[in-house]
Amino acid sequence: MTDAAAPAPMQITIADFTAGARAARGLVVVIDVFRAFSVAAYAFARGAQRVIPVGEVETAFELKKRYPDALLIGERFARPLPGFDLGNSPSDLQKFEVRGRTLIHTTHAGTQGLTGATQADEVITGALVNAAAIVRYVQSRRPSQVTLVRMGQEARERNAEDDLCADILSRRLRGEAPDVSRVRDVLRSAPSAAKFFDPASDWAPERDFELCTQVDAFDFVLRLEQGDAARELHRFDVAS
Repeated sequence: MTDAAAPAPMQITIADFTAGARAARGLVVVIDVFRAFSVAAYAFARGAQRVIPVGEVETAFELKKRYPDALLIGERFARPLPGFDLGNSPSDLQKFEVRGRTLIHTTHAGTQGLTGATQADEVITGALVNAAAIVRYVQSRRPSQVTLVRMGQEARERNAEDDLCADILSRRLRGEAPDVSRVRDVLRSAPSAAKFFDPASDWAPERDFELCTQVDAFDFVLRLEQGDAARELHRFDVAS
């Protein structure tokens, strides 16, 4: 009797920006470290019921009519949007009670990737704050194909934080153990982090940098599911 064939190794592909999300196949991880999917993770850690990611500002306002108690959060060019409750800041989010609430979220990069990944078998968010949980989740699903989509700066150019997150995820998925102890030091000098240390950028507090670079803080993933009005992010706890 011959042994059963070993399962094929997981194919890991790295793609970029909205075009990469649209072409992504298999289990897709859409990465936005500064700040979209760090914000979403902190919202769920504080008890948010769901986050509805949308591509267009107008769509966000339309959904607000359907869910009048929802919080509108988001940005364009990293700055808060007029008429929204807050921008794309995890530290500003701490000023609001989010337990049990719906958040409607639109950003220049991250949410564009989520709404664009229509060919995926399933979609989860990618960030440093739940990187270990993402790896455990993907391994538990045993997909034949994984696509890591780096959304980058305004979904048009690569940035250090999304590149680093994709590298950590891909290496861990291959069984490696990359050193993450210096992630915060490495990213502190990244061009995309400069706003956090500029006193004039009150829409990007320095505390945001600290929160977004807290590697492996959460033991859950955020998975895109079909809701009653739109696709929504929901929290799925992942055992250690």
